[in-house]
Amino acid sequence: MPQPLASIDDILSTARVVALPMATRFRGVDVREALLFEGPEGWAEFSPFTEYDDAEASAWLAAAIDFAWHPQPAPVRDRIPVNATVPAVAATAVPDVLARFDGCRTAKVKVAERGQTLADDVARVAAVRGVLGPEGRIRVDANAGWNVDEAEHAIRMLEPFDLEYVEQPCETVPELAEVRRRVRNLDVLIAADESVRKASDPLAVARAEAADILIVKAQPLGGVRRALQLVAEAGLPAVVSSALDTSVGLAMGTVLAAALPELEYDCGLGTSSLFGADVASPALAPIGGSLPAGRVAPDPQLLDELAAPAPRAAWWRERVARCHSLL
Repeated sequence: MPQPLASIDDILSTARVVALPMATRFRGVDVREALLFEGPEGWAEFSPFTEYDDAEASAWLAAAIDFAWHPQPAPVRDRIPVNATVPAVAATAVPDVLARFDGCRTAKVKVAERGQTLADDVARVAAVRGVLGPEGRIRVDANAGWNVDEAEHAIRMLEPFDLEYVEQPCETVPELAEVRRRVRNLDVLIAADESVRKASDPLAVARAEAADILIVKAQPLGGVRRALQLVAEAGLPAVVSSALDTSVGLAMGTVLAAALPELEYDCGLGTSSLFGADVASPALAPIGGSLPAGRVAPDPQLLDELAAPAPRAAWWRERVARCHSLL
């Protein structure tokens, strides 16, 4: 039976809009904005990227409302192993970035950044391998930045660094399937992110055998329960990741990861380490390579200190109202 929908007045009555400075530019973002609100079960986050339209952003709102108003699935683990995230920085900056992720032995490295070259990617991945040593695990994320031929060439250039998997090398499901076929002899796995969270049919990638791993994010997929259902139907291993969330949003990710029957890979939920400041005290950041699973409440003083300028707060409040009308 569908759960009753919280009213827009209920949401806006506790809504706080924050602007978090990035310690390192990421995804072209220097300041990450988010709208937080509190329901009967606790705090939740609505933070679709600003370029997303209302139809796409409404799934993020559905996830936040469900998290704030309803109990979540029971956990099967109380700590979540997480990876470090290395933006498309110069190779010389890699040690400083990795130092922000306490105890993490897996690193996700951004590649295929617009304006950079494959040589930049190779140097960055080599630097990560140098810091982590031979036992560390490295995965790369192209955010659909390559075509099939570019992806095959790049994977062959990066394979000597012992890749765990390559995330979203190309944009479409048929392209992913072709890349997976071409690199099968290299024993490099293909993971799908945008082909899951931005797709009208998120199971298409599994049916096409276009990926070995699903990247699942609680907000874009409409909430913890919807993401769990997707993973079960796909029948593939899942990596729970974030969308550059505050600690409140990351907590939703930990609840999802804690409820998965199996968790074979470190999760991409350590990204608060990329912020210069966060809304929780302490922030939900890796300690010994893992995070505790469960909800997080923001610190009232930090909500005040990190409040977005009034025009931006108004923009977010108008956006949440528009998205609510679509639910």
